Amino acid sequence: MDNIIFLILRRMRRPLLTLVMVYAVSILGLVLIPGQDAQGNPWHMDFFHAFYFISFMSTTIGFGEIPYEFTDAQRAWVTFSIYLAVIAWLYAIGNILTLLQDKAFQQAIRERRFAQRIKHLREPFYLLCGYGETGRELTRALTDRGQHVVVVDRDETKISMIRLQNLRDYVPVLHGNARRPVILQEAGLEHPMCAGVVALTHDNEVNLKIAITTKLLNPRITVICRADSHDVEANMASFGTDHIIDPFDTFAKYLSTALQAPGLYLLQRWLTSKPGSRLGEPIFPPTSGHWIVCGYGRFGKAVFDRLMKEEMSITVVEETPEKTGEPEQGVVRGRGTEAETLLEAGIPEAVGIVAGTDNDANNLSIVMTAKALHPRLFVIARQNYRENDDLFQKVGADMVMHPSTIIAEKIRVLLATPMLYEFMSLAAYQSEEWACALVSRIAGLVNQRVPEIQEVTLEREEHCAISEALDRGVHIHLEDIMRDPADRDRFLGCIALLRVSRNNRELLPKGDVALTLGDRLLFCGTRHAFSRMQWNLCHAATLDYVLTGEEKPRSWIWRKFSRATS
Repeated sequence: MDNIIFLILRRMRRPLLTLVMVYAVSILGLVLIPGQDAQGNPWHMDFFHAFYFISFMSTTIGFGEIPYEFTDAQRAWVTFSIYLAVIAWLYAIGNILTLLQDKAFQQAIRERRFAQRIKHLREPFYLLCGYGETGRELTRALTDRGQHVVVVDRDETKISMIRLQNLRDYVPVLHGNARRPVILQEAGLEHPMCAGVVALTHDNEVNLKIAITTKLLNPRITVICRADSHDVEANMASFGTDHIIDPFDTFAKYLSTALQAPGLYLLQRWLTSKPGSRLGEPIFPPTSGHWIVCGYGRFGKAVFDRLMKEEMSITVVEETPEKTGEPEQGVVRGRGTEAETLLEAGIPEAVGIVAGTDNDANNLSIVMTAKALHPRLFVIARQNYRENDDLFQKVGADMVMHPSTIIAEKIRVLLATPMLYEFMSLAAYQSEEWACALVSRIAGLVNQRVPEIQEVTLEREEHCAISEALDRGVHIHLEDIMRDPADRDRFLGCIALLRVSRNNRELLPKGDVALTLGDRLLFCGTRHAFSRMQWNLCHAATLDYVLTGEEKPRSWIWRKFSRATS
């Protein structure tokens, strides 16, 4: 508000002073010029009547001469005052129109309206800084789950794209540089309902500044940052950034999991992908043999280091090793799009190739050239832009690394279903047979679609049927709430993945485990199953039925009717 007042006063200072001077001179002239009353006696207009006349004369011109007819001298002065006032008003109105078109003034108005919307938020929200491909995917994923998002971006074109998206919830947006603390404060950083800040800009230094600002101004909230530099990651971690996501290192870990435990990798992809999308097919990367890595940038180095830990034979192809550096064994100089370069790198003996440059056209060309020379290669391709989805689907790569998708999926899991992140951390210590068995159960549960993930925390206020039954001493088991409320002999299409109770974590809990208030449960299954489960959790009559098999009347009328007929 202070900025708006300052801009108005700065731009309107001269017009307002001009109007004041015109009015003052016009009023003073009418007071000093002698006139005549109705009887022809000399008369001087007082300041009140002069101000009144000049006020309506300057705006309407046509109310007549008051309180008496003017003399010729007065009429001459009024004529002069009319033109003078019109010029002054035109000057003032012109400046007002210019002020309304001023970008700084428009930005100040937008910030004021934005601040008012944020001030009146009454539900938890996440502050998202950066609205590129990752920001768009994450915003849609969170709003689809009913979570609230506030967006800040310095690119006005990206901000305007939010209005074109068919989002489930209204998303307040602020055009500004999130590096500035005042912008983050206006966006709700210190708002009591702010649940977390997500820094997704493509500038590591900006993400670092956002993390520092957040931890200093509001240390209680969660901070998630994107970073693709190990030095920046170490700096972020030094002051307590909650989650730091490097898309290249994250994909390298996925690759390592796929090499060591394909079943666990498939389980991870099925549970963390967008619900409703098609289930991915299992992949089996070669665990021995010769690999070719094209591109030794940030992604190429991450994959190279992971393959070296798996004791693979690797040849690196790089066009500018003087910029990116090179491994100890050297590089084959080139882009990898030419057959000669791939032949020099040993493509006939290779078992896998990584097209990992920062150019999508080059990556597609590398894959097509490599598959023409060796059709049975295992192919990993880096996709930099979402608009090339169809091309990378057609090229037939076994694994596609899209940085925005990896970051959006991981943050969505952290914010929307944090128990799933905990489940995957515990599942990493399980055997491959355990993972394959769970994959088979999930495949039999859903129709080739990624299952829905649901977290349930048994709370007294939200699940009144459960709390009332437990207060009466009724024992409720996990399998009870998983029964179909229409037929208790059938079970709903869902699987209990994790139960957390008083710091005790149990993977794939058995159906006979007793539930208590405060238990946190993680399920995967169909949306229909979870909507039916809510009846068991919140409706006392339905819970009684699934527990005992008896349908008891709940209303006074039905109880009377039941007694009369019994």
